[in-house]
Amino acid sequence: MVAALSNTLHWSNADVEVHKVVVGPYENNVFIVRCTSTGQAVLIDAANEHEQLLELCQRLGVRRVLETHGHWDHIQAVPAMREAGYEVAVTKLDAPMLDDVGYDVFLDDTEVIEFGKLQMNAIHNPGHTPGSISFELVDTPLLFTGDTLFPGGPGNTKSDTGDFDTIIHSINDRLFTFPDDTIVLPGHGLDTTIGAERPHLDEWVDRGW
Repeated sequence: MVAALSNTLHWSNADVEVHKVVVGPYENNVFIVRCTSTGQAVLIDAANEHEQLLELCQRLGVRRVLETHGHWDHIQAVPAMREAGYEVAVTKLDAPMLDDVGYDVFLDDTEVIEFGKLQMNAIHNPGHTPGSISFELVDTPLLFTGDTLFPGGPGNTKSDTGDFDTIIHSINDRLFTFPDDTIVLPGHGLDTTIGAERPHLDEWVDRGW
């Protein structure tokens, strides 16, 4: 059963609504970013529980699905989304991970994604996977980081697709350039801010994870 929209609303201002649901055995965050003036929206990471996601997509005006990366726990609902007619976008580097579920278009570094009157900037930040990507919602403090940056450190790099040095460089060079009050919305768990995480970079490097 889908929660009332008032229960899924995670952040808002006069122009934007961000809805959040937590799905699947790994408690993945799924975000729907909606332009309030036009009703158009995008969904970030079709992770799991496709029936709930499809109903939210219909109620919130989702036009397309954006995948932060290709790990299986973030893509379980992709086949149902595509069958329902939603375009699924992923980076070319992570596209092979979606061979079993399918995808439609590639996302590129620095690509500007427009929906309604809103814009999101794509930011390639490899390390968790080669094609991991974050999304900056223009004219807001919001940064959707997938599994690249969490409260307390970087995402896991111990899988075959990960590289610790690469993710550290990605975080430092591409994400820590944002202001301290930037709100980080990760692929699992709670929000944090750039200002809360930036002072700990050397600690992460020293511990190696």
